[in-house]
Amino acid sequence: MKQLTFEIKTNEQIAKNVYRMQLCGDTTGILPGQFVNIRVQGQFLRRPISVCNIEPPLNNTEPPLNNIEPPLNNTEQPLNNIEPHLTIIYKVVGVGTEAMSCLPIGTQLDVLTVLGNGYDLSKAGDKPLLVGGGVGVPPMYMLARQLREAGKAVRVILGFNTKDEVFYEEEFRALGCDVTVTTVDGSHGTKGFVTNALDGQQSYYYTCGPLPMIKALLQAAGTHGEVSMEERMGCGFGACMGCTIQTTNGPKRVCKEGPVFPASELIL
Repeated sequence: MKQLTFEIKTNEQIAKNVYRMQLCGDTTGILPGQFVNIRVQGQFLRRPISVCNIEPPLNNTEPPLNNIEPPLNNTEQPLNNIEPHLTIIYKVVGVGTEAMSCLPIGTQLDVLTVLGNGYDLSKAGDKPLLVGGGVGVPPMYMLARQLREAGKAVRVILGFNTKDEVFYEEEFRALGCDVTVTTVDGSHGTKGFVTNALDGQQSYYYTCGPLPMIKALLQAAGTHGEVSMEERMGCGFGACMGCTIQTTNGPKRVCKEGPVFPASELIL
């Protein structure tokens, strides 16, 4: 864990109640599936925000995860070609995120970063499947980017309620992923849920999204995969035990032992 100061460079709405923020600062050590916690109005948010993407500093000497080199290209516009930054995508769901959506460019933020354990890319196989639902989509982007750089044939299923909530469909396509979008009301892409788009051809799956989606996915696709769990948190680094869930290996903290768990460990 690191507590650092970041500066807002962009803060824009990209879908219904969904915003993208770019923060300039030290991005070293951040892995796909990890999250940050941000202080807004004097208090850290109770919900973590997954990292969507990073641009590593040029002098980053930390070894890449599983020997996968950081990608050389990015579909997002770099801020000034040299300044490291991270991208987060968040949904306005309460007072804290509402206040965050109004923060102007140049605002300095206290950020807890390099939090939690990320996805294990070494288990991906040749045809990994990434499934994201709603605000569970953002961590899939950084994961997809690194898997594509490793030469994997990545399939992505993105699930939303309706067309107005869809985001990052084209960004995933730009990475070279095979993308399917589902909406519950059928207003965009395939009508139905993410499970309606499964074909059973994946070598391994990675997922993040609302609990009903996770339960349905585990029932339909089995447990040969990894799941990022979302829980309200008190501290974000394991001290308060407020985000504890039950697993086959006993109680575990989402912020410390997670948020990513082997699907086979979860008791849902």
